[in-house]
Amino acid sequence: MKSVLCPGTFDPITLGHENIIRRAAKLFDCVYVAVLENIDKRTVFSAEERIAFAEEIFKDEPNIKIVKMSGLLVNIAKELGVCAILKGVRDASDFSYEQKLFMINDSLLPGIETLILPSFADQTFISSTAVRDIGKYGGDLSKYVNEKIIDTVSKRLKG
Repeated sequence: MKSVLCPGTFDPITLGHENIIRRAAKLFDCVYVAVLENIDKRTVFSAEERIAFAEEIFKDEPNIKIVKMSGLLVNIAKELGVCAILKGVRDASDFSYEQKLFMINDSLLPGIETLILPSFADQTFISSTAVRDIGKYGGDLSKYVNEKIIDTVSKRLKG
């Protein structure tokens, strides 16, 4: 069984994230969506809320599993026994950043592969930061966030 790790903060999970994860689910037997709990990163939504969002979105897809992640990514990858880490990229700056992370991860766990999956053109501008900014001012999030979580996300961001 081939499995892949798709890590992120997902604060909140966007349609761009969702697209990358669903595409990965067509390629791998199991996709672990690792929701990052990073004490150095201030998030709007708690790790439990972000996990609940992802679980709701992917509840009907048995090969997508949501896990909580803290610590080094390579340790989680090793623990889960994945063959690769999957990263979505929107543009050249994302690619450059992910390339550096690949080199670090490879130095910590030689042989762990990093796969890069580019975003579709109509989603390159979607980011959790943009969603938080739009939501904070009461903007329509329907083009950026799954309908299953949009009400909860909108209410929190407005409040």
